[in-house]
Amino acid sequence: MSEPQLTTKLSARLSNEQLHNLRSVRSVTSKTGAGTVPDVNALTAHNAEELLAEIGYKQELKRTMSGLGCFGIAFSIMGLLPSIITLMGLGLSGTGPVSLLWGWFIAGFLILICIGVPMAETASSLPTSGGLYYWTNYYAPPSLKIPLSFFIGIANTFALAGGVCSISYGFANQILSAIYISKDGDFDITAGKTYGVLVAAISVELLICCLSSKNTSRLQTTSIVANNLLIVIFFIALPIGTARTVGFNDAKFIFGNAENLSEWTPGWAFFQFGFMPACWTIGAFDSCVHMSEEVKDPVRNVPIGILGSISACWILGFLIMIVINACIGPDIAAVVGSPSGQPLAQMFYNSLGKEWAIAFISLAAFCQFLMASSVVTAVSRQAWAFARDEGLPFSRYFKVVNEALAVPVRALFFVCGLSMLISLLVLIGAEGANALFSVAIIGNYVAWMTPQILRITSGRDVFRPGAFYLGKFLSPAMVVLGSFFMSFVIVIACMPTDTTVDKTTMNYSIVLNAGSWIFSFAYYYAYKKGRYVGPKSNLTDAEYVDAVEGDILNIDDVLAAKEDTSSV
Repeated sequence: MSEPQLTTKLSARLSNEQLHNLRSVRSVTSKTGAGTVPDVNALTAHNAEELLAEIGYKQELKRTMSGLGCFGIAFSIMGLLPSIITLMGLGLSGTGPVSLLWGWFIAGFLILICIGVPMAETASSLPTSGGLYYWTNYYAPPSLKIPLSFFIGIANTFALAGGVCSISYGFANQILSAIYISKDGDFDITAGKTYGVLVAAISVELLICCLSSKNTSRLQTTSIVANNLLIVIFFIALPIGTARTVGFNDAKFIFGNAENLSEWTPGWAFFQFGFMPACWTIGAFDSCVHMSEEVKDPVRNVPIGILGSISACWILGFLIMIVINACIGPDIAAVVGSPSGQPLAQMFYNSLGKEWAIAFISLAAFCQFLMASSVVTAVSRQAWAFARDEGLPFSRYFKVVNEALAVPVRALFFVCGLSMLISLLVLIGAEGANALFSVAIIGNYVAWMTPQILRITSGRDVFRPGAFYLGKFLSPAMVVLGSFFMSFVIVIACMPTDTTVDKTTMNYSIVLNAGSWIFSFAYYYAYKKGRYVGPKSNLTDAEYVDAVEGDILNIDDVLAAKEDTSSV
C-alpha cells in the first residue's frame, strides 16, 4: 500500500531540535584521516538540487545547461585551433616538427587519462561550483582542511584569471597581426598596443558575460560552430593552397624531422617546448566543474563534458599538427620568426596570399574572443563560489547573485579586474607575455593535483563514486600517475626559454605564482583565520530537510539512529 501524500513540507512537521538532529546525523566520520564530512551519495540523490543540498548548498543559479552546453564551455575555452595558432611557434622551438607533433600526442594522452579521468570521477561524486577547494576541504585531514582549501581556492582563482589573460592576449596578438598583414608590414606591434587591445577585449567579455545564463549557454553553441568552421577551413584551404604553391613536406619530415631551435639540449627541449601547447590548450576542462550548479544532471553531464572536451581536442589537435608539418615548408625558422608574430598566418600568406591570411587570422581572433568570454564565465563561478564561503576579500560584496539575471555580476567584475592587473606583464615584453601562459598551467596543476592526492590518501574511505568511476585499482593508479606527470609539467613551465637568464629572459610565472601563494597564506593567517571556516552551507536546517526530503524514507528511524549514536 502506498504512503499517503503529505501536502505540507517535512520541515513544517518537525521541531527545531529534530531539524538540527536530522541534518547532523547525515554525516560520516572517516577512519583514514579526513574527519567528519557531509554524507553525500550522488547515486541515491533523487535530483541535482537534492544532491547539492547534501553537499551543503541551496540552488541559487538556474540549471539551464545541457550536456552539450557543458562540453561546449570547455571546448570553447580550449578553442583548439586559435590556441594552437597562439602557441605553435613555441612548440616548434623545441625540436621542430617532432616536438610539435609528438609532444602534443604524448601530453594530450596523459592529460586525458591522468588528469581528466580522476577529475571526472570526483566531479561525478561531488558536483559543485566550488569544485577543487571544496574537494580539498572534504578529503583533507581536519587540521589542514581550512588553510589548505583556502590556498587551493586562491590558487585556482588566480590561475583561471591567468587563463583569461593569456587567451585575451592571444586575441590581441591576432588582431594586431591582421592589421600588420593588411598594411604590408607598415605597422608596429608594440607592447602598449597589445595591452590596450587586451584590456578592451576583457571589457567587452565582461559585458557579454553579464547576460543571463540562458544567453551564456547560447554563447557556447556559437563558439562550437565558429571553432569547427575555422577547423574545416584550415583542413581544406591550407592543403589546397600549399599543393598549388610551396608543395608538401614528405612523411619523414612530417613525423620525424628534428631541428632544435632552442639553446637547450634536444631531449629537454622536446619536453619543455613540445608539451606546452597541449598543456595550455587542453587546460580548461575544469570549467565544467565550475558550471556544475548550472548543469542538468551534473553527475553524468559534467564527466561527459570533461572527458569529451579533452578527447575531442587531443585527437583533432593531433590531426592539425600533421597538416601543419605537411604544409609548413622546409624553412621552419623563417615561419617561426614571422614578423607578423603569427606563424600559421604566415603559412596561409605563403600558400594562399594576403587576403586569405587576413581572413583566417580574423576568424581565429573571433574564436579566441569567444574562448575568453567562456573562461570569464567559468572563473566567475569559481570566484563566486569561493566568495560564498567567505574566501575572497570583500566576500560579502562579491557573493551576491543578480536576481534578475541569475548571474554573479559582481564576481564577473572581480575576475575581469584581476585579469587586467595580471596582464600588465605584457608591458615587460615577450617574456612577460609568455609568463601569462605558464601562470595558468602552474596554478591549475597545483589546484588539480592536491584534491586528487587527498582523495586516495586521507579521504579514501569517504569517497563515494558517482556515475563515472574506474574502480578500486585503476582509479588510484591514474591519480598517482597524474601526480608525477603534473609535477613534471610544473617544473618545465617554470623554466626560461633560454639557458642564459636575465631580466629579459626570466620566466616571470615563478614570481607571480609564488607571490599569489605567499599572499594566500599571509592573508589567511593575518585576517581570514577564524573568518574563513572552509566551505560552509548556506542552507538553514529547514531548507536542508525540505531539499533532501525525498531521500528520507522513515523520519522516525533516522532520528532514532541519531539518539542511539548520542547515547553510545
